Amino acid sequence: MVTPHRLRVPTPSAPPLTGHLPFTDAPGVPGPIEVTGRWLTRGGRPWFPVSGEFHYSRYPAREWEEELLKMKAGGVSAVASYVIWIHHEEIEGRIRFDGDRDLRRFAELCARHGLDFIPRIGPWCHAEVRNGGLPDWLLARAGTPRTDDPAYLEPVRNWFTEIAGQLRGLDRAHGGPIVAIQIENELYDQPGHLRTLKRLAQEAGLGAPLWTSTAWGGVRLPGDELLPLYGGYPEAFWTEADGGWPDTCRKHFFFTHERDDEGIGADLRPTTVRGTDPVQADRFPWATCELGGGMAVAYHRRPRVEAADVGALGLTKIGCGSVWQGYYMFHGGTNPRGELTTLQESHATGYPNDLPVLTYDFQAPLGEYGQVRSSYHELRLQHLLLECFGHRIAPMESVLPERLPAGQHDRDTLRWAVRTDGTSGFLFVTNHQPHEPLPDHPDTAFTVDFPGVPALTLPSVPVTVPSGACFCWPLRLDVAGLRLEWATAQPVCTVEAGGRTVLVLAATDGITPELALDADTVSSVATPSGEATPVAGRVLVSGVRPGTDALVEVDAADGSRVGLLVLDAATARTVYRGDAWGAERLVLSGDAVVFDGAEVRLHSPAAEPSFAVLPAPDSAPVVAGTRVREEADGVFTRYTIEAAPLTAGEVPVTLVRPAGPAPEPVTGVQGRASVPADKYVETVAAEYRVDVPEDLLRAPAGVLLRLRWTGDLARAYVGDVLVADQFYSGRVWDIGLDRLPVEALRTEGLRLKVLPLAADARVHVPGQVGEAWRAAGVRHAEWVVSRSWTVRAG
Repeated sequence: MVTPHRLRVPTPSAPPLTGHLPFTDAPGVPGPIEVTGRWLTRGGRPWFPVSGEFHYSRYPAREWEEELLKMKAGGVSAVASYVIWIHHEEIEGRIRFDGDRDLRRFAELCARHGLDFIPRIGPWCHAEVRNGGLPDWLLARAGTPRTDDPAYLEPVRNWFTEIAGQLRGLDRAHGGPIVAIQIENELYDQPGHLRTLKRLAQEAGLGAPLWTSTAWGGVRLPGDELLPLYGGYPEAFWTEADGGWPDTCRKHFFFTHERDDEGIGADLRPTTVRGTDPVQADRFPWATCELGGGMAVAYHRRPRVEAADVGALGLTKIGCGSVWQGYYMFHGGTNPRGELTTLQESHATGYPNDLPVLTYDFQAPLGEYGQVRSSYHELRLQHLLLECFGHRIAPMESVLPERLPAGQHDRDTLRWAVRTDGTSGFLFVTNHQPHEPLPDHPDTAFTVDFPGVPALTLPSVPVTVPSGACFCWPLRLDVAGLRLEWATAQPVCTVEAGGRTVLVLAATDGITPELALDADTVSSVATPSGEATPVAGRVLVSGVRPGTDALVEVDAADGSRVGLLVLDAATARTVYRGDAWGAERLVLSGDAVVFDGAEVRLHSPAAEPSFAVLPAPDSAPVVAGTRVREEADGVFTRYTIEAAPLTAGEVPVTLVRPAGPAPEPVTGVQGRASVPADKYVETVAAEYRVDVPEDLLRAPAGVLLRLRWTGDLARAYVGDVLVADQFYSGRVWDIGLDRLPVEALRTEGLRLKVLPLAADARVHVPGQVGEAWRAAGVRHAEWVVSRSWTVRAG
């Protein structure tokens, strides 16, 4: 029995409000940025930005440039970063913008590589930092922080002046990259103070076309002064250990038009106190700054976030109506070492969560040491769609189907929506959520009724939407003279190759791709497999086997030539698009690829890394001192770097001292479990020694020590210096060798200390069975070596 899924597209809404907000770009700036009531524009064209958070002060400055290029290759167009006060002025009057704190250099690197920059200047940031980023000396003064108390505003004015000095000349008026500035964070009930902070920042010399504020938690904003930005996470560390999966996270895997999330930051505000003036949705577009690219791990609650969770949340938000995808975090990092204190959020500073001393990996798409994770590839697939079609999607309204889920615990009703301009659109389906798998949906077909034109029903034969599937299908998509009426495959991007405009599509595992072409726009069709059949004014292409050779070649009625390349789901997640060797090309790689002028760099742990290119360059690219093998891979050309095997493999780890009994659990703020005192790490923890091979010490870049361990918390030391740490959550523990002091490693070695976890500790660690995981132990250790290969034109 076919399950009916019907959606009626209303007649298009009236044009959005324009000119009603005080957000203006610098006079005469190329491509001016403007804000309408429903979307943003740049140079008069709808603009769909993708921003990703990367905290420069939590990452080595020597590696910023390559990591920014990774972000750009991942589809990020704007880099957001907190300017964390305590990282710069831990000691009053000694303000540091040197080394890893060099804000100006970070912003200039963004500009160099065509990335917009969004400083989030606080002064209170949160960011799981000590005091939310406010220095201890500031809190020791008389006065009330985060208010208009003059005793607080005076040092804030000085701090904003310092920031403005670092960013002078980097505003849009001077050709700089700063497109937005965020004021404060998560301040929900003091609109007057938000207005004051904006005025102080402007008086200090800061300027941008957009001034923003976080808008969750029933925020009250000062009129139209600040653009409200929203968020949503797949999991949360800030809820109770025994609270289960929060409903405030569950809601983000449904298509709704509700923007607010009352869960974010709820541990730091009374849930009974909310703003009374709701943000008017028709005055502001639905923009986000904190879609969860991962999640931090607190001591009492240690969530695991998978790539599918991140991908499903991101795609759902596009279907809901987002016109700005902003991720927190997109790149993980490490807390800097404080001169006076440690700099993490903790019970000791009155905050409700104990965080690790050093690690701020956040399970992000790009990890604490630049590791490329599956979520990076998952999101890049969506960002390629937005890069190519975001200008079409941004003005489209989100429309929900006739049959909606009965509530947040309805797992049986299919979740879907359409973004549409009234005549065309994109159909979104989310059949994944964390923790509680959603069922298959057999015999599924969709009918979308557009006003004034025949309805679209797809696919031609009902399909089963598999559990875990998330996808976006095009509806009446025009591609270089061809109209694609619909497809059961997700648009990825376009590229010019072989005299054709090639639209790349990604198949969904378990759903056979079909392409329905408007027959009036088609002259001829050639398929590598399957068949093309005329059906009721369309040419239905079916039976295509997805892969690198699945190119459907179409000669359009207007004389243009179009290719429809249907990749299988796994291959589609290896697609990069960028300028390489003098032309825009697609590069297939499961590793990290960056595009940097005349060079393409590949970061890979493989002994013989390979990548495929479309269109192929005139001559094979070269890698200095290394032979490159060339072969066909469907319509791509694959190149394999014939490198020598890399030194890697298992690591001998020597037990120096077994663990003693687990410390008695203790609680802190809000009755939550607290990190055991340091004395237990010294007296109770199991201790291991790791001997680092000399050949790795000579070339530590890209080398990770990857540990699989059990217990409660683990810390790594070189001598007496803490160099890495982690709370156990079932994830591997990576330690970057190039972050460690090499000479001290040679003489003192690397020590690991692992604490066991008490059986009655009120700590949430998902997915654990039995009690063996509570025992302190390093179960397996290996070196993972990822080398960088510079590929130049042949």
